[in-house]
Amino acid sequence: MSNTSEGQQPQKKHFWNKNKSAKKELSVDDITIVDKDMLKRAVGAAALGNAMEWFDFGVYSYLAVTIGKVFFPGGSPAAQLLATFGAFAAAFLVRPVGGLVFGPLGDRIGRQKVLAITMIMMSIGTFCIGIIPGYHSIGIMAPVLLLAARLLQGFSTGGEYGGAATFIAEYSTDERRGFMGSWL
Repeated sequence: MSNTSEGQQPQKKHFWNKNKSAKKELSVDDITIVDKDMLKRAVGAAALGNAMEWFDFGVYSYLAVTIGKVFFPGGSPAAQLLATFGAFAAAFLVRPVGGLVFGPLGDRIGRQKVLAITMIMMSIGTFCIGIIPGYHSIGIMAPVLLLAARLLQGFSTGGEYGGAATFIAEYSTDERRGFMGSWL
């Protein structure tokens, strides 16, 4: 079905090399109809949730020296900082697990419910970090609780990000799906 004359190679069907003169008949299955207000709310909510999660990660890394002094045993400031960044890294290590758990769950019970669950879990982890007493008050339980809260945050972030990307892609129009997904 390519337009070739003698001696010419047929054009490959790449997205950057489309044959503009050939028009394809559109069918009902080729078009996604989107409620613009719903799309704005969906993109706004997903982008806001994602921004809040990354804000939390940023604040944690910015306050790493202070967190190390409060939650980890005294001694070497370098050891406190390394322990703080170890807890920071642990949150990233459990993100794939969150995606593996919440991805199929979103397919079964719906992405909106899963996004709400993951955002609540992220909020709980953040709240717990704010109320955990320091090392001088509860000893070794302070870093243990900090690590547990960071693991909860990472687990929920892993579930939220993939679900939010799919959620936005499902609510977007065909021609603006990439642009809407870029807000994450």
